[in-house]
Order: sequence, then C-alpha cells, then structure tokens
Amino acid sequence: MADLVLLTPRPADDASAALVLPGLPLLPHRVSVSGMDAGVLLTRGDPDLVLVDATADLVQARGVLRSVHALQLDIPVLAVVGEGALAVLDERWPLDDLVVSTAGPAELSARLRLALGRGPRRDTAESAQDARDEPEAIRVADVVVDEASWTVRAGGRALDLTFKEFELLRYLVQHPGRVVTRDVLLQEVWGGDYYGGTRTVDVHIRRLRAKLGPERESLIGTIRGVGYRFTGSRSTDG
Repeated sequence: MADLVLLTPRPADDASAALVLPGLPLLPHRVSVSGMDAGVLLTRGDPDLVLVDATADLVQARGVLRSVHALQLDIPVLAVVGEGALAVLDERWPLDDLVVSTAGPAELSARLRLALGRGPRRDTAESAQDARDEPEAIRVADVVVDEASWTVRAGGRALDLTFKEFELLRYLVQHPGRVVTRDVLLQEVWGGDYYGGTRTVDVHIRRLRAKLGPERESLIGTIRGVGYRFTGSRSTDG
C-alpha cells in the first residue's frame, strides 16, 4: 500500500479521485486529494507518488508539473491525461509516466507499481541540463509566447488562453509573415487524427483576436479563401 497525492482542479474531496481516475478507488492505496498547488506537497508529509490531473486543463497541469519538478522532492510523478492529450505530450513534460484516465484497475496498478519501483527518472544533473535546454520566449510585436512557462503576454498583460488557443497562437508566432492554411493549422495544432472541420480553426482565431484585444487583433490577418498570417518580426527574449 502506498501513500498517493492527487492534485486536481476538481473539489478536494474523496469523490474527485473516482472522477479523475475511476480505477483508483479500487486499488489498496491511500489517496489524498488537493488542489493544483505544488506547495501542498511540502506540508503533506512524504507521499510515495504524486498524480497530477491533466484531464481538464493541459496548460495548468503542465505548470503544476513544472512546479513539482522544481521542488526536487525525489518523488515519482504521474500525469493523468485524456486520450486527446497523447498527441501533444513530449520530453519537455516533467513527469515520470502517464496514465490515461480511462485505464482499468489492472493497468493503473501496474503503472503505479512500476513508477514506485523506478522512482523519479530525473536527477539534479538532468534538471540542470533541462534548464539550459528550455526554449527562449518568442516575441512578435508586443506579443510574447513563453514555451517554458506556457504563458502568453500581450503588452505586458498575461492572457488567459485555453490549451488549443495557446498552441494555435504559438504556431502562428513561430511562423510570422507566413500564410498558413486552415488545413495546415488543423494538422499542426489538432493533429492528424482530428476529424473536425476547418471551421474549428476560424472559431479559435476569433477567440484569440478577442483575447488579444482590439489594438492587436489585426496581428492575425485573414487571407480570404486560404488561411491566416501573423504579422510582425520575430525575436527571442533572452
């Protein structure tokens, strides 16, 4: 039996564990549920493993994972994800393993057992190397996309973006001045297995423009019948 901590944006009660990971209450582990605050790990004793709920907000979950990693608690960390998130996870996510929220008790038990046996995968040297390898923030006009912290600032103001809005803006900012078709955006942002239409791109572009504000909405130009173009010159923040 292991002591597990589940960090989730859901209400911090016993029912949340079953909502995030239905197979978890069926296993003989002690589970404490807390909000999306890595600092709680400093006051909850020494858990054997941390689960981070990434089923609802991937941007928030990645930030929490980075915060947990920065604490260097020597505790294995697993992310709980939906199947749609599998296409966007890569080596820059600081986690030891992941489990899909629909995993059955047998698979979940095996993943927990393996993670507990291996312990954390990153040591201090690797963490230092990761810090050196973090991508620089990209600036176009006064819009700054920081991949390291998954934040966007416009005129110094932080924007509250969804995961897809962030990914869409990041792709456009990475290719300033280039006309990008709706089909390319669907492929690069939503993935090749997405079956929705290009109307999805238009809806997200409209939301992005609204969040950028009237003084910056023209940064995302429409090329009628083709796609979109982000104007301005790209630079990086050191």
